[in-house]
Amino acid sequence: MSPAGPGGARPGGGVRFARLAEQIADDLRTRLLVGDLSDATELPVEETLRLHYGVSKPTFREAVRVLEAEGLITVRRGAIGGAVVHRPDAEHVAYSLGLVLSGRRVDVTDVAAAIRAVEPACAEACALREDRDREVVPVLLRLHERSVKVVDNLVEVTALSRLFHEAIVDLCGNHSLSVLAGALESLWSSHESAWASRDGDTSTIPRDQRMHALEEHRVLIDQIAAGDAAGARATSLRHLEVSQNYPSPQDGEILVSPASVRSRFIAASS
Repeated sequence: MSPAGPGGARPGGGVRFARLAEQIADDLRTRLLVGDLSDATELPVEETLRLHYGVSKPTFREAVRVLEAEGLITVRRGAIGGAVVHRPDAEHVAYSLGLVLSGRRVDVTDVAAAIRAVEPACAEACALREDRDREVVPVLLRLHERSVKVVDNLVEVTALSRLFHEAIVDLCGNHSLSVLAGALESLWSSHESAWASRDGDTSTIPRDQRMHALEEHRVLIDQIAAGDAAGARATSLRHLEVSQNYPSPQDGEILVSPASVRSRFIAASS
């Protein structure tokens, strides 16, 4: 890669500057994806990387801005500045998907319908994993037990319930399905959590209904543990058809919100 001109000038003008920045961003992105740059670690100091690529400070910083806009790094500014690496995950996909759906003014019930199409397949896949007793069931059990303990707190039990559903997707064993379904789960979670925070009155969902939902979680865990793929799929679908009534259609049209999606994305990247 050719170095910048004297005094940090941009060789060949703006086009050349942009091309160099894109090349650096491409190289750093590739290193991140293949694991050369590990998740949650800091990038080498700016001066070291600039010397490595042989470019000016403005060119290098433009490359960093590209990666920051993609959510692949978080830049800390100030006395403890630096750039932290983030490997892409379902939250990145959810953020992009949320922006597209928001631009089309899609209601969250559309997201719910998509989840009903894919999450039962994930539950079935969990039941078919040969290592489910080690890799799937213990995680689901821990989340279930925590949920039961906080059943009287609408916000906490809602958050844990969403983690339970997201875990089923994340642990299904099929990476493509996990990412696609995980993006949908993230969108739904952002809205359901916002709803629970707004409506913290415990009378909104009677305690017996919350316990019934958690009992269905336990049934699903037992079916996955037993390798009952058909049962897990059926239970997952039945449970979603009931649990997705909150937020209720009676609340009126609820559009996919870029604000809630972004807040969840930023929280996951921080």
